Amino acid sequence: MRVKDQQFEVRLLSSLSKVFADEPLTDEPYNKATALQNEVFSFQLAYFSDTLIKDIQLNINSELKDVITLRSVGLVPSQLPYRDRYDEFTLRTTPGLYPDPLYPMDQKGIMALPGQWRSLWVTVSLNASIKPGVHSIEIELEHETKKLGAVTFQLDVIARALPEQKLIHTEWFHVDCLATQYGVEVFSEEHWRLIDTYLQNFVQHGMNMILTPIFTPPLDTKVGGERPTVQLVSVSRTDGEYSFDFSLLERWVKLCQSKGIMYFEFSHLFTQWGAEHCPKIMADADGQYQRIFGWESESTGEEYRAFLNQFLPELIRFIQEHNLEKKSYFHISDEPQSEHLAKFAEVKAMVEQYLSDFPVIDALSDFEFYEQGVVKQPIPALDHIGPFIEHHVDPLWTYYCVAQSQKVSNRFFMMPSLRNRIIGLQFYKFHIQGFLHWGYNFWYSEFSTQAVNPFVQTDALCSFPSGDAFLVYPGEEGPIESIRMEVFYEALQDLRALQLLEQLAGRTSVLQLLDKGLNESLTVETYPHSMRWLLQLRETINEEIRKYV
Repeated sequence: MRVKDQQFEVRLLSSLSKVFADEPLTDEPYNKATALQNEVFSFQLAYFSDTLIKDIQLNINSELKDVITLRSVGLVPSQLPYRDRYDEFTLRTTPGLYPDPLYPMDQKGIMALPGQWRSLWVTVSLNASIKPGVHSIEIELEHETKKLGAVTFQLDVIARALPEQKLIHTEWFHVDCLATQYGVEVFSEEHWRLIDTYLQNFVQHGMNMILTPIFTPPLDTKVGGERPTVQLVSVSRTDGEYSFDFSLLERWVKLCQSKGIMYFEFSHLFTQWGAEHCPKIMADADGQYQRIFGWESESTGEEYRAFLNQFLPELIRFIQEHNLEKKSYFHISDEPQSEHLAKFAEVKAMVEQYLSDFPVIDALSDFEFYEQGVVKQPIPALDHIGPFIEHHVDPLWTYYCVAQSQKVSNRFFMMPSLRNRIIGLQFYKFHIQGFLHWGYNFWYSEFSTQAVNPFVQTDALCSFPSGDAFLVYPGEEGPIESIRMEVFYEALQDLRALQLLEQLAGRTSVLQLLDKGLNESLTVETYPHSMRWLLQLRETINEEIRKYV
């Protein structure tokens, strides 16, 4: 439509579209869908103007208005869209501005910039009070009382609710990054307030396990360097004897559980990439607060052995007193390679007698660790999961990060959102019970040598492809969410919908449905590169569920 010789266009899109300001919009319109009663459903409103228009107001006309949230899709820069390799299933590989943060709306409304497509993110948070049936959502755009455009989305709510999430899902929660970014003292009351706020967001998006820093996690740290101390267990040493105060850990556990956290993964007992050294541990030692273990400490040294022999029984006693036996997981060392197998086995043996009743999980992709019995519950990278599937590893978890850039799911800025969301179907088909990722809010450079501004440096100072290091941005009062986090949550909802359909129709029928019409059966590397296919598949799943209402 045209307003006073101005061109202004609006279009509805699915949540899988990424709207770039500097290219034509070619994705198909999307104006109707189905959803289940307790689902969080999202779509987009894209708009274009050939002139600058400020203070555009938005009006929602719908009986669902109270459960609808509008946010503006912001643009952030990427200098490093990819690092080493990329495949053909990407949107672009050039540096530039990419759509990602979802900014809350303010009273001034939105701005249309000349010659640019931009978009709004529309979230419908359905709940049990919403009546089943078709609901119209009309959104009008006005400027100075003049109507610029209007769109209507039809959402058909099915009278069936998604089951509870079974998948164990952790995105590493970096409490030191919170303290650094907001300039607060670690574990001050203001820090606890921020942790509370971010935890709420964390749980709302399907994360139910949390990295718990009993000691400062030895993750992404420069050899010889250190991250800010975030140690929930206070340590004292007198004449070689240790005592422990778990007060902060108790506060942490109670807060996390109050927000809905179900599982706790205690931070790694040995350093990353080989388990050669000890994590940084601070203590009141013989009257002085100091570092008693760190890079200078051999992981298999007698001093650290003596420490663990005193500490781990006390930690297990804490776990038992707080009824966490079925909710506690441990880590040895992150991402060991084949050349680290002997060392990993040695340090694992140091703690085996204490941890034999608990799951010990680590991100590692060399099948030999499992084959030799060194690791009972490995977490292989998604592009190395094949042997673990073939040997029926149970429980089977997976992860991805910077290296998973070929064929498999991931969520870099440069990748289509379909590639993010497809993992929900793969979780279902391959009985994947847990997912780990290292970056809920990693706002440091590589090796944690300095803090970064996540709104400007989205690639950890040109170290990790943009989209790898964090899912949320630091807003003034709390997290600013991202397209990537919302779409991954949609993948988790797809998984739950498939599990619901399995309860109703049986697993065989669901697996047949996933492969229906495909030339090749769905795998972690083989799947249609089509938004239409995935959106239609979810509609088919919903319609199959409707038959049992």
